[in-house]
Formats: sequence, structure tokens, C-alpha cells
Amino acid sequence: MNVNFITNNCNIVNNGQYNMDFDEKTLNSAIGDNVDFALVRFYQWHPKCVSLGRNQDNNINYKNIDIVNRKTGGRALLHDKELTYSVVCPIFDESIVRSYKKISNCLILGFKTLGIELNFGSFEHRNSTYCFNTTSRADICYNNKKFIGSAQYRKKGYLLQHGSIPYSLDWSLIEEIFYEKIDREKIITLNEINDSFSTRQIIDALKQGFIEGFKDISQ
Repeated sequence: MNVNFITNNCNIVNNGQYNMDFDEKTLNSAIGDNVDFALVRFYQWHPKCVSLGRNQDNNINYKNIDIVNRKTGGRALLHDKELTYSVVCPIFDESIVRSYKKISNCLILGFKTLGIELNFGSFEHRNSTYCFNTTSRADICYNNKKFIGSAQYRKKGYLLQHGSIPYSLDWSLIEEIFYEKIDREKIITLNEINDSFSTRQIIDALKQGFIEGFKDISQ
């Protein structure tokens, strides 16, 4: 499957509602135009924002933080110092887990070009509101620590998958917002792995990963 990258007029930093609306608009446009390729976008968030998974209730009330709903499932996230990716494409595998892992493998391939070796995690369920406090076999880890959390949504033969690549995490703020203790020994950020890469270098590497990873994906 071919890959088209959405430049978003070169402005990758937007507020939470804009980012979620843009992803949904991309999905609906792909459905309406019956596209046969993947659309990939990279973006960041300002101001910081909490996104709630599709099936989550809004029981978060933190006065200084924007809150948005997202189409994809999973648990809530605080989006702050991170790079987010989104993929819209025709459904190429009826298994959500297999399609999730194939797309996530593009991230693994991309980071490998930067000398960062990643792998899929193991299942570890916890009664947690916060996404990074739990791990599935399709999440991406570094040295057995969760690094990238993703989620998927399907509609009319197409899927939207997006995920968070944190540069750093404000642990205290996260615990304040979600009212739970974060297991910091099981989570890692990009700056902890290697803080020498610019956002442009990361995006360029991930673009190569998506091109390579989608070569073997057919609708």
C-alpha cells in the first residue's frame, strides 16, 4: 500500500480539538473519496491537553487542562511534550490486533534507522485510567518499558490509528490529573533513551519506517 504524508501546511503544533477534528475529517474524507492508500500525519499539542478514549467517561476535572474526546479507544492520555502520529487507511486485516501491530511495526522500523531498537510489549492489565499505566502485546516498548501507546478506530472499511511518542512526562501532573500512582519503572520516554534527535529527524525517520512497513501491506 502506498503512503501519502499530510503536511498540514507545515504547522504541526495545534490545540487538542483541532488535532482530533483533523484526524476525524481525514478519516471521513478517505471514506468519501474511497482512497486506496495510507494517509499519515505527525503533530504536536499546544496547549497541553488530555484526550479521552472513545469509551471513557469524562470524570477528569482539572481546571487548567483542556480535555477532548477522541474516536479511538484505549485509556486517557496527557498530551504535552510529545510527537503524535496518525494513520488513516483501508482496513487490510480483519484482526484489529494484527493490523495494529503491522502499523506499529512502521514505528519500530523508523526508530531502528536512528539506532533505537524497540519491540512489542507483553500484556499487563491494571485497573488504570491512564494509558501508559497498562501494556498490551501490541504496544511498543524499549527494554521492556512502555514507550509508545496507540489506539485504533474503524469505520466503513477504513481505520484510524494514532499514538503518542513522549519526549518527556510530567509525572506529578499526570498523577494529579488521573488520581493514581504511576509506575515510573515501567515507562520510558524518548529523552531518556536518546535526547539528541530533533523533531525533524524523528519525523524523517518515521516516514521511512512507514514507507518500508507499508510495502508489504495490501488491501
